[in-house]
Amino acid sequence: MKRKRIYLIACGGTIAGVGTDACDFTQYKAGQTTWQEMVQAVPFVREIAELEGEQYCNIDSSDMTEAHWLGLAARVQAIVDDPIYDGVVLTHGTDTLEETAYALNLLVHTEKPVVITGAMRPATALSADGPLNFLAAVQTACDAAAGSYGVLVLLNNRLCAARFVEKMDTMQVDAFQSRQQGYVGIVQDGKPEFYQRPVKRCTQQSQLYLPVTNTLPYVPIVYCYVGMRGNIFPFLANDNAKAIILVGMGHGRVAEVIKNEVMALQQRRILCVRTSRTFGGMVTKVDEYATWLWADSLSPQKAKILVQLALAQGYSAAQIQDILNTH
Repeated sequence: MKRKRIYLIACGGTIAGVGTDACDFTQYKAGQTTWQEMVQAVPFVREIAELEGEQYCNIDSSDMTEAHWLGLAARVQAIVDDPIYDGVVLTHGTDTLEETAYALNLLVHTEKPVVITGAMRPATALSADGPLNFLAAVQTACDAAAGSYGVLVLLNNRLCAARFVEKMDTMQVDAFQSRQQGYVGIVQDGKPEFYQRPVKRCTQQSQLYLPVTNTLPYVPIVYCYVGMRGNIFPFLANDNAKAIILVGMGHGRVAEVIKNEVMALQQRRILCVRTSRTFGGMVTKVDEYATWLWADSLSPQKAKILVQLALAQGYSAAQIQDILNTH
């Protein structure tokens, strides 16, 4: 059987990290090895696929920027548009992996597999998880059916939809979970086994596209808590915020003093999007906040990405709400 041609884009992170010894799980430096070294660590991966690749960047993913996302989306789009490639695998630091995955899920229009993976332990660690994650990601990208699930996040042999995955632990190898919606599938015996298909719009069905410019509107995230003061909101307005992602309590609720400040922002045509600081459930429309947008089940950081991209395309508040509900 002819091997599939898979393109690897390496972005650094823990999967490319190097520690001082085999028991260094926290003090290591991320983004130290190259994509070629990653392939050399799993030499038989070339028996599975014809691999080409590039080092897009080699950074700790906490240093990922919106400009990185836009450039990465453009690069992935160019690769999947090339008929010689069957799929794309990206390696990435886990701290912001779910955000990059979701940005690509919204921006890359393709039916080819796009799989993003990383590691919770550096390459030099005892029982490093990166090599197996990389291998499983390539195995998944070789399955043409994987392209119909949107951008997939693969760690610990679990396949997660980019829309629903979250990093739920600082250290454990099973940190990436889709707790409420469940996993899309698993990799078993070297091949992906799929259980369910995401119903939210993604990749080929997405209504969002790369913006003309290489910058996105400023959309800060504001976390709400007991004793919070409202003085941050005028500052954000003066700092040219175009929308605010409000991380509310419970069902996206806020104290009365905060509500009044947000109402003042709306007079300046700054959108407010309600999300929740809980790790489950949906935020939906309520009469008390009737003029605010709501984020469905999106995390605050994913809602921010969607709103930035929608604003960059000039969508109205009503259109942005529809995209929040459907993507």
